[in-house]
Amino acid sequence: MTENDIADRVMDAAFLIHRELGPGLWESVYEIVLARQLIDKGLAVERQVPVPIRFQEIVFDEGFRADLFVERKVIIELKSVERLQPVHSKQVLTYLRLTGCRLGLLINFGENLLKDGFKRVANGLDVC
Repeated sequence: MTENDIADRVMDAAFLIHRELGPGLWESVYEIVLARQLIDKGLAVERQVPVPIRFQEIVFDEGFRADLFVERKVIIELKSVERLQPVHSKQVLTYLRLTGCRLGLLINFGENLLKDGFKRVANGLDVC
């Protein structure tokens, strides 16, 4: 399964969740429900995955935690804020660089329309 195939399934599940639960819940609620939806679709999903950071030949075991890591290919960063900010995309791109993954999805469940809070972040991947 390609990164784009995974992204399509994530997007479908996220839209269903947003339609049923609406905006404004805690990010952790969306994380739990989205993880379950993706598992039910047959995807391997890990929550709050520690990702090490390497800096000047020192490895820090827990640099950050990826909200969701799907099929060990796609990182999902969830937000529940009024509006996404440019720093959120930069955060996802940094996660991709540190892990070597090529696709990250930034999903803001705080938007009234989820399409306004959905952003693909690529690290060397065609995301047409």
